[in-house]
Amino acid sequence: MEVRNRVIVVTGAAGGIGRALCRRFADEQAERVVVSDVDESAAQAVSSELGGLAIACDVSSPDSMDALVRRTIAECGRIDVFVSNAGVTSKGGVDLPIEDWQRCWDVNVMAHVHAARSVVPRMLERGEGYLVQVASAAGLLTEMGSAPYSTTKHAAVALAEWLAVHYQPRGIRVSCVCPAGVDTGFLNPDNVYDQFLKRTACSPEQVAEAVISTMREETFLALPHPEVGEFFAFKAQHYDEWLENFAKLNERMQRLAAKRTSKR
Repeated sequence: MEVRNRVIVVTGAAGGIGRALCRRFADEQAERVVVSDVDESAAQAVSSELGGLAIACDVSSPDSMDALVRRTIAECGRIDVFVSNAGVTSKGGVDLPIEDWQRCWDVNVMAHVHAARSVVPRMLERGEGYLVQVASAAGLLTEMGSAPYSTTKHAAVALAEWLAVHYQPRGIRVSCVCPAGVDTGFLNPDNVYDQFLKRTACSPEQVAEAVISTMREETFLALPHPEVGEFFAFKAQHYDEWLENFAKLNERMQRLAAKRTSKR
């Protein structure tokens, strides 16, 4: 699919990957870019820059998501591409508060469900559409520093696969975006796991370029870091060895974190 003359909705669009996507879609001469974010003023700032349309949305709420879809269709006539980009994280393991787990589940998984429930029937009526699901390399591999993030991003990839299996034969294309580290506020400079990711982090603009390329080719996986595909293939072929390697790497990260803590 070419982006030119398309109506595109992007959630989590006030900064980072979402903002870069909006700018890239505008550069590709999309008919309208709908900039959606829970922070309405920040969404408005991006929208004003692009001549787009800003709509506030709490992606964890099915009613708010449906209102986003309805207003977009009312003002733009249709939705050609829906980019589910909003995401959150909580650093830690299974002992994190249930509230942290629930927040990650609501934003990283259920937001994609809410979007699909609202927009897919309308795309089916038109006989075409494109769903871009922004997940993470954590959904193909793992995220050592966050159990909730890794778990929910795996679920996001699984949902994208399910949507592709069910709806691509009916004219709705599906792509799943799985970057590793991206140079945004998501990476905490004081966290050893994030510092590790930052060493090979790409820019939000590189993620946006990968999305454009993937949409043109209409392939499922968008991998801004090509090595993620190599690691994913190794994981599938040598699962136990892959786990052992990541366990050793995690031990090194934990020792480094403990050493830094002891110096404070």
